[in-house]
Amino acid sequence: MRCIHFVGFRGEEYHSAVKVFGKPHFIHRGWALRAQREIADNDFVVFATGSHDQEPRHRGRVAAH
Repeated sequence: MRCIHFVGFRGEEYHSAVKVFGKPHFIHRGWALRAQREIADNDFVVFATGSHDQEPRHRGRVAAH
């Protein structure tokens, strides 16, 4: 099954994307490594902003001292 993923949608652009691509199976708040791991090779990814080949962000963690 080919899934549709929406990445980074925050407002009205979501409704426009649904009109074009249909309702997503998954919604990711941002393009991070976790979102990238959840996408299969044959899935379809729609970004609210940015290019299709953008690097996922790395969520930095601060160690407690």
